[in-house]
Amino acid sequence: MTPIRIGLLGIGTIGSGTYEVLNRNLDEITRRVGRPLVITRVADLDLDLAKQVTNGDVELTNDAHTVTRDPDIDIVIELIGGYTIARDLVLDAIANGKHVVTANKALLAMHGNEIFSAAHEKHVMVAFEAAVGGGIPIIKALREGLVANRIEWIAAIINGTTNFILSEMRDRGIDFQTALDEAQEKGYAEADPTFDIEGVDAAHKLALMAAMAFGIPIHFDKVHTEGITTIEQADIRYAERLGYRLKLLAITRKRAEGVELRVHPTLVPEGRLIANVEGVMNAVLVEADAVGSTLYYGAGAGSHPTASAVIADLVDVARLITADPGERVPHLAFQPDQLSDTPILLMDDVETSYYLRMRLADQPGVLADVTKILGDQGVSISAALQVEPSEQESAADFVVITDTTTERAIRTAIASIEGLSSSFAEVIWLRMERLS
Repeated sequence: MTPIRIGLLGIGTIGSGTYEVLNRNLDEITRRVGRPLVITRVADLDLDLAKQVTNGDVELTNDAHTVTRDPDIDIVIELIGGYTIARDLVLDAIANGKHVVTANKALLAMHGNEIFSAAHEKHVMVAFEAAVGGGIPIIKALREGLVANRIEWIAAIINGTTNFILSEMRDRGIDFQTALDEAQEKGYAEADPTFDIEGVDAAHKLALMAAMAFGIPIHFDKVHTEGITTIEQADIRYAERLGYRLKLLAITRKRAEGVELRVHPTLVPEGRLIANVEGVMNAVLVEADAVGSTLYYGAGAGSHPTASAVIADLVDVARLITADPGERVPHLAFQPDQLSDTPILLMDDVETSYYLRMRLADQPGVLADVTKILGDQGVSISAALQVEPSEQESAADFVVITDTTTERAIRTAIASIEGLSSSFAEVIWLRMERLS
């Protein structure tokens, strides 16, 4: 059997895991594919590390272009990361007729439209299961498993670092910085955790899922993105008293007016399965018209879970490598000439429920003023919590949960509440999703 020859770019955490798992399970994988999948060349700037991982059993180089241009290579695995050098190498591999497998969500979020267009023109495949959700097969589900459905919305926990931090804050009553420090100590957060804690990593992944769910181009630049750095312990406690848990959710929803694309801290009813996803685990909840709700849960990062997805892509590419390009599954699930120009909605037009925490004077008539302000904007209250002040305090926390309304209405109401003489602080507000 003629082997499928593979070039590996980057042999760090994911690259070494991919090399190890592929070689450990080679016999089983060969039985599934019908041909061996063999990594024949590895490119990495750290040749000593590459030699240590591979035992010197493959050709090593510190010039990745020699791999992307090698006429004997069938598939290039890009595991370098980033979106500058990686973009150049992926486009070079495509230009040289190589199929590509990548785990690089930032690259595809930023340059995916260009990369998929180039691949379509050269009749090669770009597979990226590992780019979203680590070892969770959510890309496969969106592109193939749910193809009979009209997808209505997706809500996902797709960043393990932030989920760990929020879980620790809730379970142990610690503040954000303490939880972040522990995440870094355990290796769950990078030395510079900005992409994680500010929601950028989740936004990269959401842009890809939305494209496949709704047949639109990748719109990372239009994802509304908020992180968790301002989350306070008080809001986690009050949310729990009202029956909710706080998660960083990536949400996309198809409405008549357009598509919502947003990443932000979100209150979720504690009875929902996704509300009980803890630690560094990931979960993606998909609502579709025929099948209803489906939940995809598992490890969203790590050497071997991500390697599992990379190798699954290798197997898919190997099975289709001789197929007519027109018979292959489209990169973004829809045929390239069938992508729509559906608008992306502004946040002011998003409709959801809200949690508001106000610091108000403890005196008669104050709550009536707040209720009137909300009512003037067409906002109704579905639940409320008043925290009795101590004898020494003249103000109290007052928490309300609203029914569904627009973001425009809630922002207007908040501005009016903060203008009251009885309001002692900025209103803390969070979005809510009942996911029903």
